[in-house]
Amino acid sequence: MARFELKLPKMGESVAEATITNWLKEVGDKIEADEAVLEIATDKVDSEVPSEVSGILVEQLFDKDDLVQVGQTIAIIETEGDAPAVKAVEEQAFAAEVTDPETSGESSIETVKDTFSTPQDFTTSDKFFSPLVKNIAKEEGISVAELESIQGSGKDGRVTKEDILKYIEDRKSGAVTQKVAEPAKTVEPVKAAQPVVQKSQQAVPVSVNGGDEIIEMDRMRKLISGYMVASVQTSAHVQSFIEVDVTNIVKWREKVKTAFEKREGEKLTFTPIMMEAVAKALKDFPGMNISVDGDYIIKKKNINLGMAAALPNGNLIVPVIKNADQLNLVGMAKAVNDLGNRAKAGKLKPDDTQGGTYTVTNVGTFGSVFGTPIINQPQVGILALGAIRKVPAVIETPEGDFIGIRQKMFLSHSYDHRVVDGALGGSFVKRVAEYLEAFDVDRDF
Repeated sequence: MARFELKLPKMGESVAEATITNWLKEVGDKIEADEAVLEIATDKVDSEVPSEVSGILVEQLFDKDDLVQVGQTIAIIETEGDAPAVKAVEEQAFAAEVTDPETSGESSIETVKDTFSTPQDFTTSDKFFSPLVKNIAKEEGISVAELESIQGSGKDGRVTKEDILKYIEDRKSGAVTQKVAEPAKTVEPVKAAQPVVQKSQQAVPVSVNGGDEIIEMDRMRKLISGYMVASVQTSAHVQSFIEVDVTNIVKWREKVKTAFEKREGEKLTFTPIMMEAVAKALKDFPGMNISVDGDYIIKKKNINLGMAAALPNGNLIVPVIKNADQLNLVGMAKAVNDLGNRAKAGKLKPDDTQGGTYTVTNVGTFGSVFGTPIINQPQVGILALGAIRKVPAVIETPEGDFIGIRQKMFLSHSYDHRVVDGALGGSFVKRVAEYLEAFDVDRDF
């Protein structure tokens, strides 16, 4: 008999940790190779961890809701064949190379002090802290309130590795105490106002009577809530709206959708057609394909389109089409359908939601004419596709103008006014509209 270490697998370059949400197998259960042992959740998606071997589950080294680092041993499986022996607990100091996404060139975490201890939970905080900073805080016994009191020097005032290490050094030397201090008044007005707004919102009493039902937010809804608030506090949101005549697209799709599905085995929706136009416009206006890091603008080499997708439970997720500008319409349709289907089935992988440079959301699916979507950080723009409607419109011809029935929709473009002015934001959405209105009804798919 041999004992096999089941470790938390690598789930993408930017994913350093995951939370155990459910054990599918209990101690003593028989496990087949490739059978799921537990369910985990990252800050983006939920997934399962399968076993690499067949055997009996003899130990669960973490409990439900524990936070686990990539590479840590999470369970022991006893096998009949040869398998790597389990190392002694005292030898399991785990060195994880976790990059702080809010800083450049950050060094990795050196060691995890106790592999089998339950990590402190920082999800109750309204502030964002990188995995690196949270792990240092856990190692040093820094509470959530104490961590929130540290004045950060990173992007949008976020706490970096240097900030927390300096704080720890000052605390040990007696320069600071563990008492939570009020935020410094020297920060710029917008940032100084943020904690005040959050505290006042939390202090508002909510009246509950006997007929009301109290439902706790699930993990994903809490994350979405935090992301939305952080985005509004980070970016100066501005919107531009434009109406588009998509009559040619509607006619073309109606003409080819049956043949398309028969040849490609895929349904042809309007979404890939819209995404194709957005990808072309991003190539024309690379100033929209950027992100902001403090006082620096990062121009993205690749065009990776996020597509907001509603989940069956009402939550939202944004899978990403990588290198969207390199796909033809067939490739775009396959990518859209694949990511959409896997999102609904809960089969997305962490990498499927990483690396987006611009996002598109289809509010028209739910009948909305237009919307004002919130930017998906750290991107600087998001485009909402409104519902396609038959409307009376003025049609210009050489013989004169007349009224006709046309298929039209609104495009709603939200962009970050810190780095995108009205000329660029408006020109970009206008270019998308031009590509859609110039759609060739005689084109092949």
